[in-house]
Amino acid sequence: MSLERLDPGTRALLSFAAVIAGGEQSALDQAARACLDAGVPALWVDELLLQSVLMVGWPRALTAFATWRRLGGPAVAGGEAGTDYGLAEAWRARGEAVCREVYGKSYARLRENIQSLHPALDAWMITEGYGKTLGRPGLDLARRELCVAVQVAVQGAEPQLHSHLKGARHAGASAGAVSEALELVRPLLGPREAQLALSLWDRIR
Repeated sequence: MSLERLDPGTRALLSFAAVIAGGEQSALDQAARACLDAGVPALWVDELLLQSVLMVGWPRALTAFATWRRLGGPAVAGGEAGTDYGLAEAWRARGEAVCREVYGKSYARLRENIQSLHPALDAWMITEGYGKTLGRPGLDLARRELCVAVQVAVQGAEPQLHSHLKGARHAGASAGAVSEALELVRPLLGPREAQLALSLWDRIR
């Protein structure tokens, strides 16, 4: 899909993503309420929360889940359950396709680099990360990648930010949409993280 500009719901979702990475409870409450006020589909929020486990870890993801359940209600019916590990082979195939879309020409090099760190990491990245999680239906890949980008921007993770800024473009987010996303979350970044995000994006676009 193509995402040319950020609609109000996407802006609220991205703000929530960045706040989840920051982990401040009062900000979580405010960002969750902003999603409700903007009419963000509950399924989008559930999918953001699930993929946040990958990007910010279980503690912050669980805290954000608890906040959203308190304010937004129970899990949305009809989403992919993700509980049947008999689908592991299908997740692996889906993960390879999604990862290839995100990384484009750098896909083969990525796989080699991750395998050199540890074979288990490569298997988990493809099957659990891109297949079981980021490849789920319910939220398009362009918005998923923008959520990932703002979360790694908050953390100042330079290699991952570089990859996912490019990944957002590969997934269909316009240069304007990426610029809007970074400007939106800039107040949530520390000085070093803000400078890093803007300098990386200047080199990429």
